[in-house]
Amino acid sequence: MKFTEPAGPTPLDQERVLTRPHPRKEGPLKVTGQATYAYEYRDAALRDAAYGFVLGSDIAHGSLLDIDTAEAEAAPGVQLVLTHKNMPAQGENPGVAPQQDDATPQLAGTAIHHHDQAIALVVADTFEQARAAARLIRVRYRRLDGAYDLAAQLGQAEPTSDSEDSVVGDFDRAFGSAPVRVDVTYTTPDQSQAPMEPHSSLAHWEGDRLTLYTSHQILHWVHRGLAKTLQVPQKDIRIVSAYVGGGFGSKLLFYADAVLAAAAARQLGRPVKVMLTRHQIFNHTSHRPATVQRLRLGAEKSGRLVAVGHDSFSGNLPGGDAETAADQTKLLYAGEHRLIRTWLAELGLPPGASMRAPGEGVGMLALECAVDELAEALDMDPVELRILNDVQYDPEKGPGRPYSSRRLVEALTVGAERFGWKERRRPGERREGDWLVGLGVASAFRGNLVQKSGARVRLEQDGTLTVETQMTDIGTGSYTILGQVAAEMLGLTLEQVTVRLGDTDFPRAAGSGGSFGANSSSSGVYYACRDLRTAIAKQLGFDPNTAVFEEGYVRDGQGGKRAALRGLAGKGGLSATGEASFGDLTERYVQASFGAHFAEVAVDVVTGETRVRRLLSVAAAGRILNPVTARSQCLGGMTMGIGAALMEELKVDTGRGLFVNHDLAEYHVPVHADIPDLDVIFLDELDDKSSPVKAKGIGELGICGVGAAVANAVYNATGVRVRDYPLTMEKILSGWSRQERG
Repeated sequence: MKFTEPAGPTPLDQERVLTRPHPRKEGPLKVTGQATYAYEYRDAALRDAAYGFVLGSDIAHGSLLDIDTAEAEAAPGVQLVLTHKNMPAQGENPGVAPQQDDATPQLAGTAIHHHDQAIALVVADTFEQARAAARLIRVRYRRLDGAYDLAAQLGQAEPTSDSEDSVVGDFDRAFGSAPVRVDVTYTTPDQSQAPMEPHSSLAHWEGDRLTLYTSHQILHWVHRGLAKTLQVPQKDIRIVSAYVGGGFGSKLLFYADAVLAAAAARQLGRPVKVMLTRHQIFNHTSHRPATVQRLRLGAEKSGRLVAVGHDSFSGNLPGGDAETAADQTKLLYAGEHRLIRTWLAELGLPPGASMRAPGEGVGMLALECAVDELAEALDMDPVELRILNDVQYDPEKGPGRPYSSRRLVEALTVGAERFGWKERRRPGERREGDWLVGLGVASAFRGNLVQKSGARVRLEQDGTLTVETQMTDIGTGSYTILGQVAAEMLGLTLEQVTVRLGDTDFPRAAGSGGSFGANSSSSGVYYACRDLRTAIAKQLGFDPNTAVFEEGYVRDGQGGKRAALRGLAGKGGLSATGEASFGDLTERYVQASFGAHFAEVAVDVVTGETRVRRLLSVAAAGRILNPVTARSQCLGGMTMGIGAALMEELKVDTGRGLFVNHDLAEYHVPVHADIPDLDVIFLDELDDKSSPVKAKGIGELGICGVGAAVANAVYNATGVRVRDYPLTMEKILSGWSRQERG
């Protein structure tokens, strides 16, 4: 069904199950170890699985001169060693960077494009044997110089097609004549997704048909891309990804584990499992690229923005995408004259790609601090400045393209009241012993995306319902919210619904990414259930338009007759398949989720150590399908936002072209001691132009702006403005030192 007009009343509006707090359906399976992840399948046909170990390149740019595998092949338990010399033919990737649903060949030649690129796979009877044998491979390289430092390559950056430039009015004239201006540059570092479950795959061939158990966020992407890579018809490949232990964008792509497990399993006639090591996740898979962002904001003395400029620079391998960190600036605030551009430089670092809230996740770190700097220059309250420049339509295209819903002002005002914003003082004025205390604010913005998504629902003979869809659950609660939608539509309890996910034998679904997963996949389930309701009503002779489904029964809305769902279906059940696709509502209306973040931090006057004491997020994201899982998503995003502000940073060896802190000991992320009591408020909202479910994306909203709120609080505490993330102790101390010298 194509969603082309705003949604009217639907059975979901009853909200007997939907929007109610339910714990995750799969929670007991996960905490008891019964949820099976990709590396863990042990069906009868898989118990003889061999283990593969990927050997990565020690150089970042150059070529293989020779690779000697003789000693490895003779090692105990070794069944196969794959290199470019004996790797089967593969489809070609026109670039170097891996693509979401295109061919991603591995061991395809002697050229080395980035550090830890796969150069061999050793397969043995045990993991230990494969790992030991990999160390016996002798490799000679031809090393070439490469570009690994974004700052040094800014002059070589070019405009990119990943994001259309925004050129509205006469920015240079308006900015030059604005009474109050800020012109500041912020930098953000490379960051790693580092999910808890490593990237892993288990491949099993039965004749010409491949089943690949893999850890992936969007199955139809890896399904299509793997078919192109292996040059196998897509119909002969089945992908299973029932549970995914985190992805944060890195599992939107597929890597050596999937391709090489499949190739080796076919050659050996035996299942093969491959898991990347923790170290390999940092340099073999994708990461969030570093950015350099220049913000130029010009305002009247009243605070009204007249000129908005944002240039964002990032780097990637040839064929890779830019980090679209300036995109939210096109839509968030008013401003008559606008110049917003995205630039891309070629770098030889490991591939850059999506990480939670690509674009806004780091773009808001710069924009929302620049807005605070403008407030400082205006001697104006930062909340008031944001409210003053609120706009209810696309600031580029005018009132003809309004927002589908936009409650930014309410989020700011509700948050300010709840947080005690009126107690905020001027920078450096509040001190408690050795701690300077400050408050910070930032808006939250994440564009609302929707994707085609389908589902199959089946009424069983006992009156329960089964839902099947390719949608994945990466720890976000998909099993639960899809069960809630189905239960609401059929008048059942959540316990009466069985949800099966993550299998390409099921109808194609949106998958998990871009905050489109819950809204889109719920819409697919909605349409499938609507068709099933119609079939059931017609079978009973009821009018489908007035039939009421409640408490396991169907009631004729006209005559008052009713029938139990139990026993209506035969042994094979009664099923329906539905699909949600989306028309031009996203073009007719700007669609986005909004919110506001408020932070209180304390900074030690001796060490520069920063502690986040309180954090509040207020979110307006359409219908909240389940407040438990939605709150959990916000808490996770807020935690990542604190990490981005204060500690997350991949350290680049600009001589050798690799990330040197490639483990969770040296790549710092927040731990329990770093995270205070977090608070989340959801504003009541239905967005009837977003989907038939009237929801919007929330999975990434929680990170967008959090780091800026923390950084603004650090400035309010100390009077030190750090524009180079993360805000580490030495940077704050250095700022104090500059102030004293000044």
